[in-house]
Formats: sequence, C-alpha cells, structure tokens
Amino acid sequence: MRTFDLAALRSFLAVAETGSVTRAAAMVNLTQSAVSMQLRRLEDALGVALLDRRGRPVSLTAEGEQLVGYARRMLALNDEAWARLTDKAFEGEIVLGVPHDIVYPAVPGALHAFATGYPRVKVNLVSSHTQRLKAMFAAGDVDLILTTEVGDDPGAERLTRLPLVWVGAPGGGACRTRPLRLAFEYQTLFRRPVIEALERAGMPWEMAVESEATQTIEVSVTADLAVHVWLKGTHPPHLEPIPPGSELPELPAFNVNLYRTEAMRHGVGDALSKLLRTGFAAL
Repeated sequence: MRTFDLAALRSFLAVAETGSVTRAAAMVNLTQSAVSMQLRRLEDALGVALLDRRGRPVSLTAEGEQLVGYARRMLALNDEAWARLTDKAFEGEIVLGVPHDIVYPAVPGALHAFATGYPRVKVNLVSSHTQRLKAMFAAGDVDLILTTEVGDDPGAERLTRLPLVWVGAPGGGACRTRPLRLAFEYQTLFRRPVIEALERAGMPWEMAVESEATQTIEVSVTADLAVHVWLKGTHPPHLEPIPPGSELPELPAFNVNLYRTEAMRHGVGDALSKLLRTGFAAL
C-alpha cells in the first residue's frame, strides 16, 4: 500500500520539531508508546530509518530530513481541506493574551495557521505583562493566555523553558559600558532576576531607560543606549544576543506557560492551543 498514514506523519513531524518522543506525544495527545509504534510502522512501510535514536535529543536521518518537508505540506493541505469543509461549525471570537516580549517568533505563525484553518473565528490579541494577563484571566476577560513565569501555578501547561539572554544592538558597545546601562519596562518579571544577577557578580549598573511601553525599550536598545534581556530565541530580529566574553553574568530560565478556560480545551480553542504548542516547542 503506497499511502501515508497522516496520523503517523503528524507524530513524526512532532518528534522532528521537538527532538523528543515524550514531548511529541504530549503535542499529539497520544501515549509515548503509541507514538513510537506509529514511527516504527512508518519506517517499516518506507523501508528506511527516519530517526537516529542514539542521542538526546533525537535527530533525523537524511531520509527523515527529506520527509519533513513533504509531511508539513501534506498535513497542511489535509488540515486546510478539513477546515474549509467544516468551517461553518466554527464561528465566534477568541481572546488571546500574550506578554509583549514573547510575541515573536512563534505567535504570528500560529495565528496565521489558525486563520487559514478557521477563517470565521476572530482572534482578539491582547498584549500586556504576565501579572495583568493573569488578572484578566482570573476575571474571565480572556480565553487563553501565555505567561512567562519561574514556576507553574495551578492550571498551567508548560510549553517550554528558556533561559534569559542579554540582547543589544548589532555590533553595539552598550554591553561594555560601566556602569552597565539597562533598559526595562516597569512591570516585567525579568527585571528583578537581572538586577540580582548583576549584584551577585559585583557589576555596577544603572537603569538608563524605564518605560511602560515595550516599543520604547526596543528603540532604546536598537539605538545602543542600553542593553535588555529576552528569552532565548524570542528577541526582535533587528537585535542580537550579546556574545560570550562580554563578562555579563548568566541569567535564569523562565517557563512559557499556557492557561486556558475549560471551553478552550475543545474545538477551536484546542486547535489554537496545539498551534501555540508547536510554535514554542520549535524554540
């Protein structure tokens, strides 16, 4: 039989994107053994090994790398056709809350894919800091929120855990100034751990730029007036991580958590959640 099992392809793609059968199983809502069995059947049907399971994370063989592109296109076409033929059942609005500093790069791709699959569902994006988003969620003003937190509160689903990294202007010199010039929003949870790390390292610093607006911080760092921090892989494309050797101290890691109402655990809410999972797992 020369027909691909789409469910097996979906599991294979999840493993390819996360590097882990365990994380892939959580993404596709199957047990780890079920995903492993799907992958074995897929390899047996093709007569080639798709995964190199000797290391951690799991890596792709040359044949597996070839299949990834085909799998993405086949699943995208399948999902688009399914959504187009059933979209009359899905209408309404979802309010999604995302912290300013993790909008990129995962959220735009997830929203684009969701709009393609569910064109009659409106997504209202609210961008703020974690404390305000959690207050809005508790008040019932948002349906799903992403947060950046040290731990996991009740109801949280951890999408990934990423270290904070120092970020500055490309080729800039602000990272070498002493006292180190910082730019931070008033409400960000990253501010206190950064100051504590600098104090432990005995490095002098000053808060050169403070604002309620992320755009102000971003402009200041772009102008090389100060440095800032982002979770690894989430900084704006016109800025860059400060390379090792700058003497800046190592920073802690934070969780990116997902909270959703009970209604968002089914139907279109669950579909949007899966896209967000995939986007952040890729980081």
